[in-house]
Amino acid sequence: MKFGDVLKQADWKAEKHVPVIEAPEAVGSGALFDVTVSIGKGIPHPNTTEHHIRWIQVYFMPRDGKFAFQVGAFEFSAHGESVAGPNQGPVYTEPKATFAMKTSEPGTLMAVAFCNIHGPWESSAEIELA
Repeated sequence: MKFGDVLKQADWKAEKHVPVIEAPEAVGSGALFDVTVSIGKGIPHPNTTEHHIRWIQVYFMPRDGKFAFQVGAFEFSAHGESVAGPNQGPVYTEPKATFAMKTSEPGTLMAVAFCNIHGPWESSAEIELA
């Protein structure tokens, strides 16, 4: 079995676990642009001690490249845990990350998110050069 065999895919509008990548379709070569990756945009994902998104990782695969580059890894550590019990804590992190990046080549942004109950989910978005 390979890691790719366990990655789940679906349309984010119908499945709450799928990472949603918001980025320009075309960017200037070497120009900074913002990317936001979130979970639960179409259907909210629970954010409880028992059921939450633990992390999102983002990669970029240049169109003519031989391997993908990791762009960022984002951990979400607070889900209402407390000594008073589950979901009694004062802090919750939402599974959403915004970062800036640049590329000199067109390619594919790929995001993987991990739900503590339902495992890893993936999505992708093409980036062209303007």
